[in-house]
Amino acid sequence: MKLNQKTFIITGATSGMGKAIALDFAKEGANLIVSGRDEERGRTLLDEIKEIGAKAEFLPGDVGDIQYNKELVSLAIKSFGQLDGLVTNAGMLGLGSVTELKPSDWDLTFRTNVDSVFYLLKFALPELVKRPSASVVVNASIAAYKSFPKHPAYCASKAALLALAKQTAVDYGPTVRVNTMCPGPVDTPFIHASAVAFPDPVQAVSNAGNATLLKRLGLPQDVAKLALFLASDDSSWITGSAFTIDGGILAAG
Repeated sequence: MKLNQKTFIITGATSGMGKAIALDFAKEGANLIVSGRDEERGRTLLDEIKEIGAKAEFLPGDVGDIQYNKELVSLAIKSFGQLDGLVTNAGMLGLGSVTELKPSDWDLTFRTNVDSVFYLLKFALPELVKRPSASVVVNASIAAYKSFPKHPAYCASKAALLALAKQTAVDYGPTVRVNTMCPGPVDTPFIHASAVAFPDPVQAVSNAGNATLLKRLGLPQDVAKLALFLASDDSSWITGSAFTIDGGILAAG
């Protein structure tokens, strides 16, 4: 098994891509600390992980809170005695053009999308450097490269994640590998929430799938497979890189 007995913290794990990643990691033998706001969905996820035969703990909370991130790391060490990697998935849209967007929404978007990753890295890295082949996978977005109507906070925060991940790879290599995933339109509740910025949200989602070279929306499982590769030793000579997984939508122009 690719992740046999390695311990990972997975944030934003109770739905969408985060849940698919957690379940794939569990199937590959990882011990997991899973994070999310919704306790009911968190308990459901724990049940699914245990049915697979893996071990996991769920800690509900707000990833934008610095103390919560410290608690996630402490729980990993308390429960499993080690921490081998992170996969960060929590996200917020903060919709509205620059003149429309409330400063509080800008701040909350960056708090959720960027500050949370900084906080988790801050507390996790002292543990990660103790482990051989530690790996961090940051889930960003093609929004780091491509603009969308009324998404300035989201696009800017995703671009910031690319820089943060690359800098962390520089500062903590060769012990810790750090890479970024940049998904395109994936069929999760998030894309439908994002589509409300368009005149016809339903058509916008359909158009997004058709705009890919593969003529479909991505699935959470598509992204989970990439996360598993980047977290495992199969990618042992890859760090400081950003991987686009978008069905070819950026190539299509």
